[in-house]
Amino acid sequence: MRTWIKDPLAIFADGAERGVIVEGTTIAGRVGRGQVPERVDAVFDASRHVVLPGLVNAHHHFYQTLTRAHPAAINQKLFPWLVALYPIWSRLKPKHLRLAVRMALTELLLSGCTTAADHHYLYPAGLEDAVDIAVEEALGLGVRMTVSRGSMNLSAKDGGLPPDSVVQDEDTILADSERVLKLFHDPKDGAMIRIALAPCSPFSISKRLMTESARLAERYDCQLHTHLCETDDEEQFCLRMYGLRPVDLLEETGWMSRRVWLAHGIHFTAEEIGRLGRAGVGVCHCAASNMVLASGICRTCELEAAGAPLGLGVDGSASNDSSNMMEAARHALMIGRLRYGADRVTHLDVLRWATEGSARCLGRPDVGRIVEGCEADLALFTLDEPRFSGAHDPLAALVLCGAHRADRVMVAGAWRVVDGAVVGLDLGALIAEHKAAAKDFA
Repeated sequence: MRTWIKDPLAIFADGAERGVIVEGTTIAGRVGRGQVPERVDAVFDASRHVVLPGLVNAHHHFYQTLTRAHPAAINQKLFPWLVALYPIWSRLKPKHLRLAVRMALTELLLSGCTTAADHHYLYPAGLEDAVDIAVEEALGLGVRMTVSRGSMNLSAKDGGLPPDSVVQDEDTILADSERVLKLFHDPKDGAMIRIALAPCSPFSISKRLMTESARLAERYDCQLHTHLCETDDEEQFCLRMYGLRPVDLLEETGWMSRRVWLAHGIHFTAEEIGRLGRAGVGVCHCAASNMVLASGICRTCELEAAGAPLGLGVDGSASNDSSNMMEAARHALMIGRLRYGADRVTHLDVLRWATEGSARCLGRPDVGRIVEGCEADLALFTLDEPRFSGAHDPLAALVLCGAHRADRVMVAGAWRVVDGAVVGLDLGALIAEHKAAAKDFA
């Protein structure tokens, strides 16, 4: 089946003024100005739609949808915020996680996101199959996903930050990491599920765990992920604990490679930015949570200029507090302009970061672009709301006027959102179940 997504109002792709041809699960061709495709089996009239590659969320914590705007943690910096929430999160059970993942994926889909990375690092007793649950939910909704098998093994008694109730020992973590890699990781183009290994952060993991995770990643050809240089407190912790700055810790544990992408990446020196760029280490900019927690501003322009893949993420739904990739793009634009000036960060830059840039972080050249051979992952937005009335540039309007909900979303050639609703999902029932589950964390 060859489907012509025909005559869009605008499209974020070169040479596709008249749309794009989808064949099976991939993009078969672009239709340029004045062109007519030779053969099509079906036509979708996109004349009301602005078409983007499916957005790619490079950093999230799905379980946190259950603790948005929690009174124990609002109005605090990262370390006290975490200390307040760890005991609350320790109540997490499989039934909670399943609903949290379903809600996060639903919210992301509705914002035009087709590929998402979830960093799950909490393993209280009974939640050993967290990765399995995330995989089941992603496949059920038809969302492409990198499930990051996160981990923490340093608790407060070891000099770390989290309590004993949410950490695991190194051997348990490494054994389960290998288990989920064998079960779920698909390194091929077009994969719906990939696994990444994601020791949480320098203040909750050991050097051995980082080193052994890097060795596993080489063996199984997967990506590596962690939080790094998010706050000044983290830098001081690393100096006290290891006698190293965070980037030096990466170097010493074998993490300076193209397999690695980092969340936040705020407090780098100019020399460190150069090293990261030369190594091809990616950075996921999480503008909203960085502002909420007052952590600082990612040096996006310098990182990209140095050669580091640069993507966007919504981060956890307890520090954003939403799971909306279009909002993430707008936040990145606004904070980027505040740092660099109105002419240095454009709507095209943040759309590129939210698509191709995030895909590069995840090691996925097969998504994030509307070009032949890439996966047919598309997000279609209309400009029918009052917020868009009078807008002249449709692509700029999505970011500047604050688009937040897609009308149509396609993943692997199949419509997953139609008329602003997730196909096959009772959203009202999900919200009711999710709200009821959240009461367990009050």
